[in-house]
Amino acid sequence: MARVGSTTTSEDAPPLDPGAVDRAYRFHRARRAARAERHREKRHASLRFWLVLALVLLAASLLAARTMGEIERIFGL
Repeated sequence: MARVGSTTTSEDAPPLDPGAVDRAYRFHRARRAARAERHREKRHASLRFWLVLALVLLAASLLAARTMGEIERIFGL
């Protein structure tokens, strides 16, 4: 007949950390919040890029128009 192996008793079991579940919950919640923050930052960076590009193009076109006006005035074109 086969012998039954020894089972672990409560004395042999490793002690359970009572705060482990709370720490894991906070850790994963912080990861989700960081992921959401990165998504928001990417969206804001894209918006800032297009806004600055539009302002630069506007400034360049105004400067070009002003320069052409001065050239026409000086040379009488």
